[in-house]
Amino acid sequence: MTVILTGHIDVPADRMEQIRAGLIDHIRLTRAEPGCISFDVTEDPEVQGRFNVAEEFTTPEAFEAHQIRARASDWARISEGIARSYTVTGMPI
Repeated sequence: MTVILTGHIDVPADRMEQIRAGLIDHIRLTRAEPGCISFDVTEDPEVQGRFNVAEEFTTPEAFEAHQIRARASDWARISEGIARSYTVTGMPI
């Protein structure tokens, strides 16, 4: 069963450049993870400061490994405190 995360992050104007720069490595590292099918973070063309997020992983275990790695990464530090709104499907209850 694949795990799919969709949603967005809302970035304050004063943090946009830092987030844009941090996303380069975060996307590259995530796409290289075992079990990552797709990982996209794109700026919303209509909502200023919003980045749309879409992720798909092969298994719940691969998704959880991604979460653990991401929490310990530079991205976690760079994006700390940024508002997130996500929906995850495919994880066991």
